[in-house]
Amino acid sequence: MWFTIFTKIIEFLIIILIVLISLAYLTLIERKVMGIMQRRKGPNVVGILGLLQPFADGLKLLIKELIYPSFANKIIFFLGPIIFLFLSFVLWSLVPFGFHSLYTEIPLTLLYIFAISSLSVYGIILSGWSSNSKYSFLGGLRSTAQMISYEISIGLIIMSLIIYIGSLNLLDIIFIQTIMKLPLIIPFFPLFLLFFISSLAETNRPPFDLPEAEAELVAGYSTEYSSMGFALFFIAEYGNIVFMSWLNVLLFFGGFSSFGLLALSFLLFLFIWVRVAFPRYRYDQLMRLGWKSFLPLSLAFISFYSTIFLLIH
Repeated sequence: MWFTIFTKIIEFLIIILIVLISLAYLTLIERKVMGIMQRRKGPNVVGILGLLQPFADGLKLLIKELIYPSFANKIIFFLGPIIFLFLSFVLWSLVPFGFHSLYTEIPLTLLYIFAISSLSVYGIILSGWSSNSKYSFLGGLRSTAQMISYEISIGLIIMSLIIYIGSLNLLDIIFIQTIMKLPLIIPFFPLFLLFFISSLAETNRPPFDLPEAEAELVAGYSTEYSSMGFALFFIAEYGNIVFMSWLNVLLFFGGFSSFGLLALSFLLFLFIWVRVAFPRYRYDQLMRLGWKSFLPLSLAFISFYSTIFLLIH
């Protein structure tokens, strides 16, 4: 038993290490791509072609002084980013990387993913509240409202796929796409578009990065964080970006094939491209889009696809 537990811990640490290295170089790729799109140079000083820039940034954040606000609840203030990062890493333990390459096999994978993703809200709201700052508190409220709003749309979008597949297990969804040799993006392309846009809002990415970008909120729930406290939020957010992209690939692009890896690279590029190309939404526009556009559309697609499946069968 102890050997099994030790093996699982080592496997989990390896997954975390791979994810951390991937996130480090995703930040570098993002800055390079943004530099090209904006006709300027990206990072090119630290290491050959700037390849060591992510490690320099990590070292800078590590050695900076960790400052606590005078009237903050220090225990919750310290635990907030840890909770957010830990739940981000736990999500990676649930997704498969191959039919025989998965950390843990759970029949109701999608249900567990959404349960853990919903808990991430607590890390954000606790961080904003414990800072004892009105900027942080308002930013935390806005982030929480935004994440909850778009999680509803994402859940309804995936319900259409569940009705078609008949299973909450990600492996079943990938297996059926492999057997049919038909990625679900072809029959469910409108759902893919809704899912991708909802992923942007769920991960607080432009043009929906309002809680952390608007002038009156300074930096949202992370306003009072410095040094590694800020770095933990940064790592968790980029981890969620890669996770949502990989979930997109598993649900709509067939999973583990070379086509799936190309799709993952393309989706990550889209996250960066949208950041450069589109202006930021106002907060009322963001909430209106979620509740008055995406929610009715998601419900309409559930009815539409359910009717088609009933007629076919």
